[in-house]
Amino acid sequence: MPVVPASYPFRFHGFPPELLIWYFYMVMEKLVIFTDLDGTLLDHAGYSFEMAVPSLQRVKEQDIPLVICSSKTRKEIEAYRKKLDNHHPFISENGGGIFIPKGYFSFDLSHPKHEIITGRNYHVIRLGAPYEDLRKALEELRRDGFQVRGFGDMSFEELAQTAHMTLSEAKMAKQRDFDEPFLHTGPAYRLSRLLRAIHDKGFKFTQGRFYHILGNSNKGIAVSILIELYKQKFQDMGIVTVAIGDSPNDKPMLQRVDRPILVKKHDGTYEPTIKIPNLIRADGIGPEGWNRSIKTLLTAYGS
Repeated sequence: MPVVPASYPFRFHGFPPELLIWYFYMVMEKLVIFTDLDGTLLDHAGYSFEMAVPSLQRVKEQDIPLVICSSKTRKEIEAYRKKLDNHHPFISENGGGIFIPKGYFSFDLSHPKHEIITGRNYHVIRLGAPYEDLRKALEELRRDGFQVRGFGDMSFEELAQTAHMTLSEAKMAKQRDFDEPFLHTGPAYRLSRLLRAIHDKGFKFTQGRFYHILGNSNKGIAVSILIELYKQKFQDMGIVTVAIGDSPNDKPMLQRVDRPILVKKHDGTYEPTIKIPNLIRADGIGPEGWNRSIKTLLTAYGS
C-alpha cells in the first residue's frame, strides 16, 4: 500500500482518510456507480435530484456508468433515466429484474443460472418472483388476520396520495413485475408476526419507504451479476465499484461493492441497521449527500 502524503490537499465530508490510499489504484481503473433512487439520489419529499446535479454532470462528462438500482418499477426508472439522459443498465424492484440495453455489452450474455429474455429494447435477466404469486401471498396474509394493503390494492388516486406521487407516477408504480410494496395498518406488535408469516410462506421482505414482499432476489444479487459483466467489459483496465443508498433494502447492494456509501435519511440520521466494513457515511441528506460523496470520490479518482 502506498503512503499518502500528509499534505494531500483534498478535504473530505465524512470520508475516512484511508480513501486516499485508493487514489493511486483508481486512476488506472474504471469507476462503476450503482445508486438507489428514493431518499438517496431523489429527495424524500419531492423526488427531486436537483441537489445532485453538479456531480451527476461530472459523472456523465467522465462517461462513468451510473446504474440505477431501485425498488421502483421499470416504467418509473425509465422515466428517471430519460430525465437524467442515462443509457446504462438498470435494476428494478429491489433486484427483481436486470435490464440491459441491447448492444450495451459486445459479448454473449448467456448465464448458466439465469434465463435471459430478449425484448424489444433490452436483454432482461429475471431474478424475482412472479408478481401474481406475491399478490396471492398478500391475500393469504389478510385471510390469516393481518392488516396489509399493497400497491395492487390501491387505486391510482389512493397510491398517489399515500406515496406523495403525481397521478402519472402512481400509474407507473402500479405496473409491477417482481415486488409488491405494502403498508401494515395493524397494531405495531403484530408487525414481527407478519414478517415471520411472510418468511413461512417462502417469501422474503425488505424495507425502503415501504415494506416489500419479494422472492429470493435482492439488490446485491443483481449488482453482483452486473459487476461480473462490467469486469468483462473493462477487462483491460479493471473496475472500482461504488454503491450509494440510505435504507435497509440497500444493504445487500452496499455489501457487494468496493466503496459503499450511506447517505443520511430525511430525518438527518443514518440507517442504524447498515453496519458493514469500509462503509463511508456521506455528509448530507439524500441527494445533498450523494452530490458531496461523489464529488469527493471523483476528486480522489482524478476526474
